[in-house]
Amino acid sequence: MSFASVYKVLFKRNSIFVGTVFVGAFLFQTTFDSAITKWYENHNKGKLWKDVKARIGAPEEAEDDE
Repeated sequence: MSFASVYKVLFKRNSIFVGTVFVGAFLFQTTFDSAITKWYENHNKGKLWKDVKARIGAPEEAEDDE
C-alpha cells in the first residue's frame, strides 16, 4: 500500500482523519493498559490483595444469638 493510497483512504477528509486518530488512540490505550496490568500483576504476584486474601482466609461469619 503506497503513501498515496493511504492518504486517499485515511487522511484526505478531516472527519475520517479524526476518526482514525480516535480509533488508533482507543486501541493503543486498551492494549497498553492490559499489557501493563498483566506485567504489574505478574511482577507483584503474592503481594496483591487477591493473592493475600486466600492466605488470610475468609472472615469468620458472625454468630447469631437467636
